[in-house]
Amino acid sequence: MSASRALLLKLVENRVLRLHWSPLFDEPAPFAPDSVDFDRVCGMLLGLCIGDALGNTSEGMLPKHRFLAHGEIRDYLPNRYAEGKPVGLPSDDTQLAFWTLEHLTDHTALEPEALARLFASRQIFGIGGTVREFVRRSQAGLPWFEATVESAGNGALMRIAPVVVPHLRQAGSDFWADAALCGALTHNDFASISACVAFSGILGELLVAPQPPSPQWWIEAYVSRARSLEGETRYKPRGGALAGRYDGSLWRFIAERVPAALAMERDVLEACDEWYSGAYLLETVPSVLYVLSRHAHDPEEAIVRAVNDTKDNDTIAAIVGAAVGALHGEMALPKRWREGLLGRTSASDDGRIFQLLDATKSVFASGPTAI
Repeated sequence: MSASRALLLKLVENRVLRLHWSPLFDEPAPFAPDSVDFDRVCGMLLGLCIGDALGNTSEGMLPKHRFLAHGEIRDYLPNRYAEGKPVGLPSDDTQLAFWTLEHLTDHTALEPEALARLFASRQIFGIGGTVREFVRRSQAGLPWFEATVESAGNGALMRIAPVVVPHLRQAGSDFWADAALCGALTHNDFASISACVAFSGILGELLVAPQPPSPQWWIEAYVSRARSLEGETRYKPRGGALAGRYDGSLWRFIAERVPAALAMERDVLEACDEWYSGAYLLETVPSVLYVLSRHAHDPEEAIVRAVNDTKDNDTIAAIVGAAVGALHGEMALPKRWREGLLGRTSASDDGRIFQLLDATKSVFASGPTAI
């Protein structure tokens, strides 16, 4: 048994991590070794950055208030951190995702304790309460599996995409264990860890998908993996029309509510308003899957709908952007968005994300995708 799987099994068996062991951890990655075109990997990672950058200047606004302030957002808004220029700048979504990528490239594999130290050593923009507490515990000297916080927020899911990258060559079962460990680093919660594993599997399948999947596929791909990992948990809506009307697992909420909204042909705004589309996973995950079910065939429209029609729009657009980027590749993302992205991971490191993408390609691309 590999080091990643052995560590995960130990932490699950000792009930340190809030996750159920599953036969999924014995399965290979959802792609064959050396089968992924690196343009799709770049699309996945740039899509994440672009979605984040398009959304973070209006993050947290109710869609109706955002529309009154900005109209429909289809380009970067003027940013006070760039002298009012309309350029793409990062929030914590991009920072934590690309610091994960940096770590994976430097170490060629996931080392949770080293990644925890990296997160705890840098300034995080717009840091959420869960990650703030994780950083406090890490800086106090706790090991990562004691510093992690019980939280069903979306702060782990938003940064999970890079965990796919080290597995491109060998595509073994460590893929799933690393997704669980990487997600659990900051958020020790059944819904969060299972969502990170399930969405990593979705990204892996999208990287080799020959065409956009059906609307129902997104729901089945998520639920089929998350069900056994999350188990029969209990989460309640905190807002929207469903407040007080559901008490159960995240995977079951997805299985029931997203198909129902699709059957009623609701637009993204209406559907996401029902479950509130905030930073709680019972809001974020159905919003992501609904946007993708409706619009994954059109990467620009998928990201635009995530940016305009949801409340926690930078994170939802970042996750949607990663998915459509993996499905369609870098060149399918609008040129104006790619060129307007400054590429920062901190206050002034312009171009850093592009440097990291080049470094990642040199380390992990092989076969027909090698340079």
